[in-house]
Amino acid sequence: MQNRGYNFLFFLVIAIIIGSCANRGAPNGGAKDILPPKIVKSIPENYSTNFTGKEIRIYFNEYIKTKNLSKQLVISPPMKTQPEITPLGSASKYVTIKIFDTLRPNTTYAFNFGNSIVDYNEENPFKYYRYVFSTGPYIDSLSVKGSIKDALNFETEDYVSVALYKVDSTYTDSLIYKRTPDYITNTLDSTTNFKIENVKAGTYMLRALKDKNGNNTFQQKIEKIAFYEKPITLPQDSVGFELKLFKEVANYRAIKPSLISGEKLAFGFEGDYKNMAIELLTKVTDTFKSRYYKQAEKDTLLYFYSPKLKVDSLIFKISNLKNQVIDTFTVKIKDNIRDSLLLKSSPNNVIKFNQEFTISGNIPFENFDESKISIRNKDSILVDFTTTYDSLKNDFEIKFKKEEDNKYNIELLPKAITDLFNNTNDTLRRSVRTQTKYSYFTSRVVLDNAKYPAIVQLTNNKYEVVAEQYVEGPKPIDFEDLDAGMYYLRVIYDENKNGKYDTGDYLKGIQPERVSYSPKQVEAIAGFDAITEFTLLD
Repeated sequence: MQNRGYNFLFFLVIAIIIGSCANRGAPNGGAKDILPPKIVKSIPENYSTNFTGKEIRIYFNEYIKTKNLSKQLVISPPMKTQPEITPLGSASKYVTIKIFDTLRPNTTYAFNFGNSIVDYNEENPFKYYRYVFSTGPYIDSLSVKGSIKDALNFETEDYVSVALYKVDSTYTDSLIYKRTPDYITNTLDSTTNFKIENVKAGTYMLRALKDKNGNNTFQQKIEKIAFYEKPITLPQDSVGFELKLFKEVANYRAIKPSLISGEKLAFGFEGDYKNMAIELLTKVTDTFKSRYYKQAEKDTLLYFYSPKLKVDSLIFKISNLKNQVIDTFTVKIKDNIRDSLLLKSSPNNVIKFNQEFTISGNIPFENFDESKISIRNKDSILVDFTTTYDSLKNDFEIKFKKEEDNKYNIELLPKAITDLFNNTNDTLRRSVRTQTKYSYFTSRVVLDNAKYPAIVQLTNNKYEVVAEQYVEGPKPIDFEDLDAGMYYLRVIYDENKNGKYDTGDYLKGIQPERVSYSPKQVEAIAGFDAITEFTLLD
């Protein structure tokens, strides 16, 4: 009995040691699962023909779930009534597709799941799974492939929808605003290439959208678009197509104005505001004055008037000469409190050699008295200056020559600025300083094989223009006083010679102007100069 007890204890210890060794490398219960789930069967089978059902089930060898299904799933052709697909985040050994839409006859449908089907524990994706069926006797097998490129930016956004519209007696270019396409795919998040599969023979128009609201139609105000100009015919056209994705200038539209404070109205707009004109139709006295400027970072013109009017409402005519659009609006007037004058200055610390000192206000300026303004350097010597007023921004630029490693004290005495309501400023003192040339980076750009005229730009990582030059012929281009950092170098081909980048216009069939990026970013190191050679392709 005693030996039997010792034997039992001996084997128990050995079992614990073996179990401990076995688990030493995998304390959580074994090696990490890195394999994606596998399909066991589908009902009906994938690539079935003469499909008439309303439910599809796809069975897997382990528990799965769906992830980011709303982004990843693309159904081609799109369905008017979206199917119900489960599971949504919960565990299951099968995916169920319940179809509520009336399916088209003799049509091949494809459910492109992207990377949305993953195993439940480790989320290993079953990559780019497609379930395909046909309501007719055969599966359509033609395809269209190509790539998407952003027309203006170096990087192209992900999840771009690429679509085909069948060209028949009902086709018009405006269909993209109204209805879903005949076939669709998505670039997902890993590539700018696309391939529309299981397409029927025929003639189509090829379009692409950065579809922000997911309704497979084009909203000009918020979305980018790309288009191939000519119809493509399948099966003959099999080349890869490159589409340039661009943001249109929104069509002009005036929005009904509203009173927001005493003698101050907001005129909203969409599109081009620089050709807008606001005219008051209500009869006023000879002392009446009005001004307006664009509110920063908003699609709004702020309109001010003086003196206060003893009327219940004002009638305005808003015209846009470029678009030949005229609107008339009536605004109810209340006895509200006027705004007080607030001034802002920029920059507030370091000023660059090519930068101007700016004073802006929240009420339109009526007068700017230069005799009440002075600038002194660090030696208290007066510095000459000039001023320029921008009425659309409501700011004054104070221009003066700047020297290295200097300090400039800017003073505005009372009543230097008078606004539309006869408010004036109190004493305003600001101090800015310059740095040495060694604090900045200078980049010389040399273009090879360029077509002129061209706009040469350096942008930051948000594609905001930091420096720009317009060149009409071969010459070195110098960008000075750049802050340290990384910059994109791009060249815009100014095809219409108007001195600015012109985006595309879908309905007019106009592609955006060509933009080329240097394959390498410009690295700016303070105190250094560098030459960047950029050879452009034909």
